[in-house]
Amino acid sequence: MNAEYDIRGALIAELRGDVALTAQVNRIHDGVPDKATPPTMMVGECLGTDWAVKDKPGRELRIAITIEDDIETPTRISGIMPVTDAAVQRLTGTVAGWQVGSLRMVRSRLLRTNAGRWNALMDYRIRVLAV
Repeated sequence: MNAEYDIRGALIAELRGDVALTAQVNRIHDGVPDKATPPTMMVGECLGTDWAVKDKPGRELRIAITIEDDIETPTRISGIMPVTDAAVQRLTGTVAGWQVGSLRMVRSRLLRTNAGRWNALMDYRIRVLAV
């Protein structure tokens, strides 16, 4: 049982299973793809730290999601962000042997890259306890 692997995998499955989200992005990637046609989404690294209690193992996870677009304005990407957040927030209850204690978007950022693309970065904190 590995929380980083289990919860990250469940998150990717939740995002890929969201019809409204998959209608707005070309693909949801597990990590950074070699090639991608925007708008596209990448679920990045997962950082885990101890969040155990007296009698149960637990992990606090930080998972990064990046949305990339290639149009001149952030209009389309800013519409994808709330749909993404709604899909992530559905990751509740017991997931792959872990009880989700809390799930929060702790940071988001909308920025234009040097290549003229718009990126949205969304960082989530997910706290889980072993079931």
